[in-house]
Amino acid sequence: MTRSIGVCYYPEHWPEEIWAEDAARMAEAGIKWVRIAEFAWSRMEPEEGTYDLDWLDRAVDTLGAAGLKIVMCTPTATPPRWMGTKHPDMYAVDAQGRPRGFGSRRHYDFAHHGYREDCARITAKLAERYGKNPHVAAWQTDNEYACHDTTVSYSPVALVQFRDWLARKYQSPQALNRAWGNVFWSMEYASFDEIALPNLTVTEPNPAHVMDFRRFASDQVAEFNKVQTDILRRHTDAPLIHNYMGFEISFDHFKVGADLDVASWDSYPIGFLSQKVQASDAHKIHHLRTGDPDLQGFHHDLYRAVGRGRWWVMEQQPGPVNWAPWNPAPLAGMPRLWAWEAFAHGAEVVSYFRWRQAPFAQEQMHAGLLRPDSAPAPALAEATQVAAEIAQLGEDAGCAKGQAAIVFDYASAWAWETQPQGRDFSYYQIVFDLYRGLRRLGIDVDILPPDTGALGDYKLALVPAMFTLPDSLKAAITAHEGIVLVGPRTNSKTPDFAIPTPLPPDLAGLDCTVARVESLPPSATVSLHGGGHFKRWFEELESADVLLKTEDGMPAVVGGNLRYLAGWPDDAACHHILSDAAKAAGIVTETLPDGLRRRDTQGHRIWFNYNPAPVTHRGLTIDGCGVHIEKL
Repeated sequence: MTRSIGVCYYPEHWPEEIWAEDAARMAEAGIKWVRIAEFAWSRMEPEEGTYDLDWLDRAVDTLGAAGLKIVMCTPTATPPRWMGTKHPDMYAVDAQGRPRGFGSRRHYDFAHHGYREDCARITAKLAERYGKNPHVAAWQTDNEYACHDTTVSYSPVALVQFRDWLARKYQSPQALNRAWGNVFWSMEYASFDEIALPNLTVTEPNPAHVMDFRRFASDQVAEFNKVQTDILRRHTDAPLIHNYMGFEISFDHFKVGADLDVASWDSYPIGFLSQKVQASDAHKIHHLRTGDPDLQGFHHDLYRAVGRGRWWVMEQQPGPVNWAPWNPAPLAGMPRLWAWEAFAHGAEVVSYFRWRQAPFAQEQMHAGLLRPDSAPAPALAEATQVAAEIAQLGEDAGCAKGQAAIVFDYASAWAWETQPQGRDFSYYQIVFDLYRGLRRLGIDVDILPPDTGALGDYKLALVPAMFTLPDSLKAAITAHEGIVLVGPRTNSKTPDFAIPTPLPPDLAGLDCTVARVESLPPSATVSLHGGGHFKRWFEELESADVLLKTEDGMPAVVGGNLRYLAGWPDDAACHHILSDAAKAAGIVTETLPDGLRRRDTQGHRIWFNYNPAPVTHRGLTIDGCGVHIEKL
């Protein structure tokens, strides 16, 4: 597999006389790809129907002449001001009923069909002009779907489209009433026109109502994206990409990815650590300038699954960002380490954001590879080093298959946000905790979509907290010859958000019934025999095949090759439970030192030290913030 580095560039921000110099400096640094135009709609179409693309032609020619391959973006994340005048109802509305207006970005409602038509028009204009351009080697649709909490909108436009979506799904209000259980609290509807959006209710709305609204909102993102990909397919054979985000679970990325060729994501390890990662203060302080050692790997593996094997990092943090509560600078070595970790997980391209730090507007405090005065910023030398190392290493066959797999399901994230039962229950977090537990054991992990019909030859597969198991996955779980660990909360609801009968998990070959569940506050835990605890969530199980008990004799893990996990394990419990499952599966494990991780490609083993200080493991010493590559 050929690896490359790239950079994000905004020619509309800079005098045209420096474009050629910028392009030459990029090429000299070993940069191969440059992404442009995702926020430039007002310069492309300053007023409706009046296009100015000559400047973009010259930018493409200048960058291409330097040997750079261009990712051309559709500019639909930032509709120009005149668009809001044309469509005053195109703005999303928040859960409190407040419109989210013009003045920043992502100021549109996915459900607004008039705006979709204008997006189709500008996409077609760009596709016709650049679809066969030899310098334009890939396309990106929009930018960071869902950023700034923009998937879900409670607008009048969304209400109209949601009612239509429900009518197509249920065909009659009587069928909807039965599916939602609307006999409860006299919530029955006589017409689809009576149904409102699930916000501004006196207390919590019906969870089935909320769940369908989340499905609807997710579908709007996929439909919006498909409008653009259908147009682009008619004009170009270049791969189509979208840049997803870290921690973003508000829409089904697998459905959006079905219409794309490559998945990419925007990797900001230090920004995410302070804003998103649930960890102790000591952990966050230790990794303040390196990022969490498992966060990047998790997203790399997730987006490799979304891209069906093909994925990029479209934006890689090079220095301090501007959007987190606090914005430390990365330690020397980290921009190189982050790039190499992405390549180890199979990335084709790692593209740094951005070329030059902007001296104006909202992101002026976001570092780039150059300072605002065009002098090199610290990460430029590391990007140049990565490019040289790639060339020296040569081609590799790509990411090796993992020994273990985790099934990831976006709908389950919506379900447990809708009815967490415990305030801090997070689908994302329990999956991430188990992923982290596997990585600490030196196990390479792949992620699988929820509609997978087979678990392949993975020796160990995990299906945690999955809202509803589709029939294809239920069959795959019961037929799998390796070790499968499901739960907690797996298969605990029907698709219509009801408790099923038989009671969960209802899996053939697993003697287990969840008799009662409880959520635990942060001050309470359930102690496990042999060490560790369940936190946040515990289920009372009826089963004869007990593999692990709590200290007071309750089942904690039950089954044989097919196992059920009765709670949310802390780090110590994860280590114990996953070590035992891996041993039963025939996987050789090793406990890695804190902050040291590894990933195998098909030709190399690559080690990453997320610690500021050197770490020695099995006679191998890896520098602080260092990368070590060894031939397999």
